[in-house]
Amino acid sequence: MTQQNDVRAGIGLMIAATVVFALQDGISRHLAGTYNTYMVVMIRYWFFAAFVIALAARAPGGLKAATRTDQLGLQVFRGVLLAAEICVAVFGFTILGLIDSMAVFICYPLLIAALSGPVLGEKVGWRRWCAIGVGCLGVLIILQPGAGVFNPWAIVPLISALMFAVYGLLTRYVARHDSAATSFFWTGIAGAVAMTLVGMWFWEPMARSDWNWMALLCVSGVSGHWLLIKCYEMAEASAVQPFAYFHLVWSAILGISIFGETLRPEVVMGAALVVAAGLFTLWRERRQS
Repeated sequence: MTQQNDVRAGIGLMIAATVVFALQDGISRHLAGTYNTYMVVMIRYWFFAAFVIALAARAPGGLKAATRTDQLGLQVFRGVLLAAEICVAVFGFTILGLIDSMAVFICYPLLIAALSGPVLGEKVGWRRWCAIGVGCLGVLIILQPGAGVFNPWAIVPLISALMFAVYGLLTRYVARHDSAATSFFWTGIAGAVAMTLVGMWFWEPMARSDWNWMALLCVSGVSGHWLLIKCYEMAEASAVQPFAYFHLVWSAILGISIFGETLRPEVVMGAALVVAAGLFTLWRERRQS
């Protein structure tokens, strides 16, 4: 893709993407609270697959260029891993709600930084290790593992964050040989095939009104990815990535106003530490690059 270096437009597109993804999370929580999670994610992936096929067909070289890879096994594993992560994340929404789930999930950039050394061979300095430690402290404040009221289901979004971090690292790894278009294509196709093989066994009738929500979920998923693509065309990832944390803000607003969730003080304190550590990590990566 052609880099235009319009940081202001890139920031606007990133914030718009976080709004769309927060809306997607809210709809996912609503539907998965009524219907089977696998079925909901499967239908969502059908539209995602159609989107990546249409995008690849319009790109230079068409579908042939998009499918060309010497890392097919790794590309398929990435796509299946992301689909599984989405299932875990949506399940977390139904158990814990949007606020608590997202407050823990946003630690994934720190997990990527921590794992980039052993997985990719990248150097992680002591400053970033300190930031990772602060982020872990923030997650512990949110989870309250020593409290008598600790909910073991709170581990679910942490597992989701770890899965997404591994997916992100694998994306970096395959990018050494494959284009972004190829990785994006196999993410959608592999995920759709995997979810169809699982989700078809959990099909159940859906009310007409919920089909409207499902259609909006599919449109929001495609729109969110399109906004991200345009965002990274406009500006470098390091310049716009800090604004991805707005996702937590919109999720909190939805959780409180629509689902009646409460914003616990320890969640605010822990999330603030995680976000601060994440921003510092992004700043260090940008400065080194």
